[in-house]
This record gives sequence, C-alpha cells and structure tokens, in this order.
Amino acid sequence: MRLTKNVMREWELLIRQTKEREGVTEQLKADNQMKWVGMVNNIWSWAEEVVLMELVYQ
Repeated sequence: MRLTKNVMREWELLIRQTKEREGVTEQLKADNQMKWVGMVNNIWSWAEEVVLMELVYQ
C-alpha cells in the first residue's frame, strides 16, 4: 500500500510540474482541446514510464 501511495504521489507531481513547464494550461484546453489532450496524454505516458523505472523496477 505504501508503494502505491508513493508511486501515485510521484506520478502526480511529475505530471503537474511537466504541465506547467510545457504550458499545458486550462486556457490551452479552452482554445485547442485536441492539442491539450495530446499533450496531456504524452505527459501521462512519460510520467508513468519514469515512475515505473525509478520506483517500481529498481
């Protein structure tokens, strides 16, 4: 259970930080929803890979 909480916390942090760095905002979502969805999906996939490599597979 503790590993699951740590993994989720790390994943959420990476997503939040990357969205800020890449300019994935609510304004972008309102202006160009398809671009926003694509960027968020890419960020989620990347964050999942990072967390799995760092926290689960080590």
